[in-house]
Amino acid sequence: MTVSVDIGTKTSGQRAAVDLEELLATRLLVQGNSGSGKSHLLRRLLEQSAPWVQQCIVDPEGDFVTLADKFGHVVIDASGTERDLALIANRVRQHRVSVVLNLESLEVDRQMRAAAAFLKGLFDAERDHWYPMLVVVDEAQLFAPAAAGDVGDEARRLSLAAMTDLMCRGRKRGLAGVIATQRLAKLAKNVAAEASNFLMGRTFLDIDMARAADLLGMDRRQAETFRNLDRGQFVALGPAMTRKPEPVKIGPVETTGRGGSPKLVPLPGQPAEDAADLIFKRQEGELLPRAAAQPVSTSDVLMQLARSRPEPTPPPEAPDLFADVEREAAIDEVMTALLAEPEAAFQSVSILYQDFLVRCRIARVPGDPPDLPTFRRRLAIARAGVEQGSMESSDWDQATLVAASLPEDIRGVFLLIARAALQKAPCPSDSEIAKAYGTRSPGRARRLLAYMEERGFLVCASDLRGNRLVMLPDLGWQTAPGAPDAVAAE
Repeated sequence: MTVSVDIGTKTSGQRAAVDLEELLATRLLVQGNSGSGKSHLLRRLLEQSAPWVQQCIVDPEGDFVTLADKFGHVVIDASGTERDLALIANRVRQHRVSVVLNLESLEVDRQMRAAAAFLKGLFDAERDHWYPMLVVVDEAQLFAPAAAGDVGDEARRLSLAAMTDLMCRGRKRGLAGVIATQRLAKLAKNVAAEASNFLMGRTFLDIDMARAADLLGMDRRQAETFRNLDRGQFVALGPAMTRKPEPVKIGPVETTGRGGSPKLVPLPGQPAEDAADLIFKRQEGELLPRAAAQPVSTSDVLMQLARSRPEPTPPPEAPDLFADVEREAAIDEVMTALLAEPEAAFQSVSILYQDFLVRCRIARVPGDPPDLPTFRRRLAIARAGVEQGSMESSDWDQATLVAASLPEDIRGVFLLIARAALQKAPCPSDSEIAKAYGTRSPGRARRLLAYMEERGFLVCASDLRGNRLVMLPDLGWQTAPGAPDAVAAE
């Protein structure tokens, strides 16, 4: 069944329709300066498609929460932890509920982290829950910036990775990305390039007009037409709409946003003396202003400094060697309890670190908790199945040195294989390697082995029975043959 969504009219007077099934397969990019009507366009598309497809709106300004009253969307205020958002996103896919992720109460850095956790939760849902879903991201340049800005590198990396997964690999999981941005130049090219449908609104900057013209296959001289577009008018192109660029006027909507354009209101009429009293006269219930500070003489300042001499600090106490041992033991217990959770092997490092900090506070671990890089190293060793103190040897120290040359997220996989080789155990299966990496995908495990083999960290081979064995050239170790398709032990 083909479902056509009416978004407005063309200049010829014909109905402008969007093939919803084609849109789910080819994604959409909306671009236009502030005030060009992007939010109006997205609202029209969401309202018309609401009866046909599940929807998720990532809303940084809280403008789309009004859809809940008319169309039954559930508003999710991002006030919990990143782990909570990931779990909620998994339930959203499981129960096929349309939602609005409201981020207006968060700063930009936390908005990026919250959006990344929620999108990753949608992306990592079980295969049985890969139902079609329209994922609309307003102000996409915030979540997939083309260059580093004032936000932290970690938040930017997480958000950009989640947006890239949505646009590049989301189609096979039923996720259809619809992203809207004020400026194409500020949007990461890898994210924008995956869209096959475009709606380009009013644009004034030359660099944005040039990129819009390139995406639509228009001549650079025709790019000037984007300056003359009216509010709510867009140039459409794509397999879900039209095969050649055509102007489209967006139709009316049934709901309104909480923001909207400012409206002119007449000034209140009042005499000038009354207006002055409103500003300068203290109103009932207001606090009295502080009295003006009196000038202080130099002698008074010197006397105050003399009276406020700091007390001598006591000598530092001798370090308690037993306290460090107890602290390490307490941290190991927290790590063991954390990784004992059923879903801990498949959570991102950022979510696990937040849970780890909370558990450290509950357990009253003395001293400052380990920082994120230290936690990553501990997590890699723990996911490799290496218990504290079980591998205390020069050989294992050499293995950890070799693993330090790999990216942090892959070290646990290398150490898992190195442990098997040192103990002459069978080669870990694809599912065991995937679990050590934090995923359920055996294909990703095979790609990790290929990645490390290309860089000379290991060599994979198969025996006559089809079992896999891995050799570690830098260490001179080799695993025993193991079945690659064996099921990982819980």
